[in-house]
Amino acid sequence: MNDLEISQAVSRVLSKYTKTAPQAAVQSAPEPVVLPKQDSIEAIVASVLAGRVNQQRPDTSPSAGEGAFATMDEAITAAQQAQIQYRHCSMQDRASFVEGIRKLFLQEEVLQAISRMAVEETGMGNCVDKLVKNRVAAQKTPGVEDLATGALSGDGGLTLTEYSAYGVIGSITPTTNPTETIINNAIGMLAAGNTVVFSPHPRSRNVSLYCVALINQQLARLGAPANLVVTVLTPSIDNTNALIGDPRVNMLVATGGPAIVKTVMSSGKKAIGAGAGNPPAVVDETANIEKAARDIINGCSFDNNLPCVAEKEVIVVNEVADYLIHCMKKSGALLLCDKQQIQQLQSLVLNDKGTGPNTAFVGKDARYILQKIGISAPEEVKVILIETERDHPFVVHELMMPILPVVRVENVDEAIELAIKVEHGNRHTAMMHSTNVEKLTKMARLIQTTIFVKNGPSYAGLGVGGEGHATFTIAGPTGEGLTSARSFARNRRCVMVEALNIR
Repeated sequence: MNDLEISQAVSRVLSKYTKTAPQAAVQSAPEPVVLPKQDSIEAIVASVLAGRVNQQRPDTSPSAGEGAFATMDEAITAAQQAQIQYRHCSMQDRASFVEGIRKLFLQEEVLQAISRMAVEETGMGNCVDKLVKNRVAAQKTPGVEDLATGALSGDGGLTLTEYSAYGVIGSITPTTNPTETIINNAIGMLAAGNTVVFSPHPRSRNVSLYCVALINQQLARLGAPANLVVTVLTPSIDNTNALIGDPRVNMLVATGGPAIVKTVMSSGKKAIGAGAGNPPAVVDETANIEKAARDIINGCSFDNNLPCVAEKEVIVVNEVADYLIHCMKKSGALLLCDKQQIQQLQSLVLNDKGTGPNTAFVGKDARYILQKIGISAPEEVKVILIETERDHPFVVHELMMPILPVVRVENVDEAIELAIKVEHGNRHTAMMHSTNVEKLTKMARLIQTTIFVKNGPSYAGLGVGGEGHATFTIAGPTGEGLTSARSFARNRRCVMVEALNIR
């Protein structure tokens, strides 16, 4: 943009705020979003996008519609222009916009629609657990309250340390948690004063476009500058590469596999990478075995094991292994013992090289997978349980499906050692069930994971049934941990010399 265009953009937004303050718009509750629950995915998305797609005006105009653009260049241009306007919004404005997004996605009909659409489009997970994940993303993602100012005064004067926006953030979102990540990142990034360009996974295109459109509709109702949150109509690898390479994008946030995290980390830009995990669950002889069994099965089966925090393998002290397996079977696990069936399962769910999952079965439910090897399981079965050796592919590789290998060890120290080994240094998530505080402390110190859950299901680490804020961008590789608004902000210092110290 040239100086004239910048001046015009600033004038437009300032005149809007002097005429109609956003705060006033917030005081009256926005109209609820009414969704046709029985519509197909295509019909729902088309109904949202049709008005804009059929119009012939350029997508880069401030009134471009619902935030979806034909090209990545147009999307970034729109977000850059919106960022110039967003700088003139107050913290109170930001808070009202964030609160509006929360209210939008806490409407039951919206939660139902996006959860159902995600399952139908991606073929992964289940609606019940996606409802929980979407709800916690809207409820427990920190907003502007996360941006606390630090102050230091002394003989030399007063120094303030504040969180300031990066500018335009490129957010690459996964097919495993498409709507949750958009809700979570949109709240945190807007709270920090940024605009966002989302690059969704192509397999979650429709539901991602729909979420972005709903956000834009809600922000428009609240008087926000247009295009604070944008995306492309046709997500692709090429569009993601264009986002990564564009100099107008000030920060990159990637939630996905090791390849995309490595790419953003080598981009030369400030990058946050939320990579893979292989979370182990350790159970020792002091644990409450009945509760441990319930927690492990509930955590492993949550959204069909799609969350990267979910239990991927169990390492149990031999003394209590039989009882743990018995209790897990009572809690919804089916123990597979036949060697031929286990080999069939292995051939089915691993890729051709045996080095990871067959993506066709990622996020599928246990009964579906069992059916493919000729086993008809009762409705209560949520997890496929298998006793394995410590070097079995199911133990070594993250499958992201409700298949849970169980490895026996002689003592808790051996269990901790093996857990550290199979976690592969991802520093993502680990669980331990024990009443031995010394051993709980030992494992937490040695495994160095971002999330360490003691005596609970893995999802407690996301704020579901546990204390703490929610996030679906868990940045182990780059060290931010459980991201929040402050993760998407620069740390800036403002110094007043020899003044404002009144002590």
